[in-house]
Amino acid sequence: MAEMPSEILWKNFELSDSEIMKKDGQKKFVRYKEGAEMYSMSMRKFQDMAKDAGAIYKVGKMALVNCELFEMYLETFRI
Repeated sequence: MAEMPSEILWKNFELSDSEIMKKDGQKKFVRYKEGAEMYSMSMRKFQDMAKDAGAIYKVGKMALVNCELFEMYLETFRI
């Protein structure tokens, strides 16, 4: 059975440089502080939403948020 994003939360793995950047030059992965600034919200709110989205990746002791997964989750709040 394939793992769902919420099931791979905090899964450790290695990222290559090409996986860190999107094709349009924007970052695919950001840290909490940068993501909170990008989406104009508090860091705590960004962390909570990233967790709910299943977009958090653990690389060593560093947590990264996949912006693509986060944005798909964010779109579910559109009214």
